[in-house]
Amino acid sequence: MSLAWTVELFRRDDLADVGIGAVPLRRLLAANELTVVRPGVYLRQNAASAFTVEDRIIVRARAVALVSHRPPVFSHLTAAALHGLPVYGVRDRSVHTIVPGSRPRASQGVVRHRGALDEGDIVERVGLRCTSLVRTVADVARTSERETSVCVADAALRLVAMSRTYDADRAQELRAAAAGIARGSAHGIWRAERVLEFADGRAQLPGESISRIRLAQLGFARPDLQVRVAGPHGQDFFVDFGLDDVHALGEFDGLGKYTNPDLRSGRDLERTLLEEKAREDWIRGTTGRPLARWGWDHIGSAQSLGTRLAAFGLVPPRSR
Repeated sequence: MSLAWTVELFRRDDLADVGIGAVPLRRLLAANELTVVRPGVYLRQNAASAFTVEDRIIVRARAVALVSHRPPVFSHLTAAALHGLPVYGVRDRSVHTIVPGSRPRASQGVVRHRGALDEGDIVERVGLRCTSLVRTVADVARTSERETSVCVADAALRLVAMSRTYDADRAQELRAAAAGIARGSAHGIWRAERVLEFADGRAQLPGESISRIRLAQLGFARPDLQVRVAGPHGQDFFVDFGLDDVHALGEFDGLGKYTNPDLRSGRDLERTLLEEKAREDWIRGTTGRPLARWGWDHIGSAQSLGTRLAAFGLVPPRSR
């Protein structure tokens, strides 16, 4: 379970009950021992320093629930984080909720969306109520930037459709259900349909989702994902992208693959690099295809990725 679910939150009244009044509280804040989550709710600063973007969203939602008179229903990007989906490229610090009625009341740091919710639209995540996975995907696809919503939709499809293999039928069921919900809304229908048509749960990480967007912007054909290559000792290798229109393969390399000990499965960095080189040599040798690699530095824009791929001699056919 993420740290965001277990870190302790303190209300101002709770602190006062143990003798920490206004003056000691100001001292703790000035000393960076406590930090403000929202007005009247605090946590220890050392816990906050380890948070991911998604952790911060979850903690802000917990803080809102802690001071709410009635349990809120979290929605949109807040619900996405509560479902464990990646929230990429978001600068919005607001907590999103959904409420019935025509005039939602304003609240600091909270965006209240109007909307009717059926019983099946609400689920509980570790004690917090939020919109269901399919409703969340639909709402994010309608209202968020394309990069953000594709990452959310890809991860949701992967969550429901990936076990030992990818179940395309289950993925299509979620895609169709989310599209149906989006069509019942007043805004963002076309945007949602584009995102849901593009989404693919075989993308394992946000970097792969963003890479697919950039490849499409550059004019490459839709790539195959998780391309299987039989290895030398009966094992299978899987390559992130099959760029069939240029007869090449591609991989997104996040730094965690090499720097995170958990992802290295106990191997030291030198062994990891040597095994990765042997794997790449085998893949290139058996497929007869070049293998291009890129990372976060190359997918900030289509132009950046295009420059990287051109260095490998890979240019979209229509650009030749």
